[in-house]
Amino acid sequence: MQVDELLKLMVDKGASDLHFMVSSPPVLRIDGKLILLEDLAALSSKDMESAFEQVSNQEQRTAFGKERELDFPYSTPGLARFRVNVLQQRGTISLVFHIVPSKAPSIDELGLPEICKQLILKPRGLILVTGAAGSGKSTTLAAMINHLNETERRNVITVEDPIEFLFRNKKCLIRQRDLGDDTKSFSSALIHALRHDPDVIVIGEMRDLPTISTAMMAAETGHLVIGTMHSNDAAQSIDRIIDMFPFGQQQQMRLQLSQVIEAVLSQVLLTRIGGGRIAAFEIMLGTGIIRRQIREEKGHEILSNIELAKPEGMQSLDQALADLVKRNVITQEEALMKSSHLLRLQKFLQS
Repeated sequence: MQVDELLKLMVDKGASDLHFMVSSPPVLRIDGKLILLEDLAALSSKDMESAFEQVSNQEQRTAFGKERELDFPYSTPGLARFRVNVLQQRGTISLVFHIVPSKAPSIDELGLPEICKQLILKPRGLILVTGAAGSGKSTTLAAMINHLNETERRNVITVEDPIEFLFRNKKCLIRQRDLGDDTKSFSSALIHALRHDPDVIVIGEMRDLPTISTAMMAAETGHLVIGTMHSNDAAQSIDRIIDMFPFGQQQQMRLQLSQVIEAVLSQVLLTRIGGGRIAAFEIMLGTGIIRRQIREEKGHEILSNIELAKPEGMQSLDQALADLVKRNVITQEEALMKSSHLLRLQKFLQS
C-alpha cells in the first residue's frame, strides 16, 4: 500500500480526513460524512506498520513506541501538507491524516464573522476560540493571523501541536514553534515567548493550569493572547478556566479573567446545502455586563445577555444557526442536530 497515492486520492476528492485501521478499507471524510473506499482491500496489521513507516522517521517511531500515541506533520511535495495522528487500539496501529491547506485562508473566504477582523487587531487581552475536535478552530485562528499579517506590524509567536498553516512574514514577524520539535510544553514555550518581545501569542491548546495561568498573566501585562479550548460555548469556557484553579484561588481568577477577556468564539462545523462546510459561531464579547457576570459567578446569565446584545456584535449559536437556515445555507435538520437548546432555536427560526 502506497500512502502517498491514497493521499492524492484524498485531495482529488476534496476529503478533509483519511482513516486507516486494521480490518477495514481506507475511509475518507467528505463534507463531514465517512465514505468507505469499498473497492480497496481491508488493511492488515502489516499494512498499518508499513503505512506508519512510510510517513514517519525513526525519532517519531521511537516516541510512538513509548507513548502509544503521536501527532506530527507530513508533507508530499506538490500535493499538500497533512496533520497525522497515530494511536494504538486493540494492539494495532490506527492512522488519521487531516489535510492542511498550503495557504492560510482569509476571513472573507471562510465567511467568518466580521468581528474577527476587529478582535485580532486588539492591542491586548485574551481571545478564546473553542469547539469540539475537528470543528475548524485551527483554520479560524489561521485566518485571523493572516488578517493581522496583512494589516498591522506585530511580533507574533505561535505554539502549535503540530504546526499546521505556514506563514510568511508580510507586515508581521511570525515565529512558529512546534510542540515536540521546538519546545517541550505549551507552558514552558509561553514563558519563554514572553522574553521574545511578543505583541501577540497564539497557543494551540490551553489544556492545563500552568498554560492557562501564564496566558492570563501575559494578557494582563499588555499582550494579545489567542488560544483554543475544547468547550461548547462561552459560559462553559469561562467555567472550565476557573475550575482549573484550586478552590481558594477561584474568586481571584474570576476577577483576573473578567479584566482580560476580550472574546470567546465558540464554533461548530456544518454541511452546506449542495456540498462543502461552513462554521457557525457563538460570539461573546468582553462587555461591561459580561465582565460583571464573570466576576459575580453568574455564568447562567451569559447566554441571555449574548442574545440580547446582537447590535453590539454578539450572537448565540442558535441565532447563528437560524440565520444560516433562513439564508438557505444549511438545512433545518442540520441546524437541529448542532443545537443544544432546541426550543431557543425554534424560536429564532420562527421570528
